[in-house]
Amino acid sequence: MAKESMKARERKRQAVVARYADKREALKAAGDYAGLQRLPKNASPVRLHNRCKLTGRPRGYMRQFGLSRVTFREMALSGLIPGVKKCSW
Repeated sequence: MAKESMKARERKRQAVVARYADKREALKAAGDYAGLQRLPKNASPVRLHNRCKLTGRPRGYMRQFGLSRVTFREMALSGLIPGVKKCSW
C-alpha cells in the first residue's frame, strides 16, 4: 500500500496539470518557451506517475488494466479478471 501522503501528492499534481493544460497548449503552439518555463514544475504531465487504482503501488504498473502486477495476479488467481488463466507464474 502506498502512503496516503504520496497518493494525495499525486492527486494534487493531477489537479495542477489539468488546471494548466490549456495554457501549456497555447504557449506551445505560440512557441513561447520562456512562458512555459514560468509555469509551475508540476504543471507538466511528464511529472505524473502511474499508480495502481486499488493499492496505489507505483511499480509494476500495467496500463491496460490500471493495476500493479501484484494486484493483477491476485485478482486473476481469484477469478476476478475474466479471460485470464494461470499458465506458469
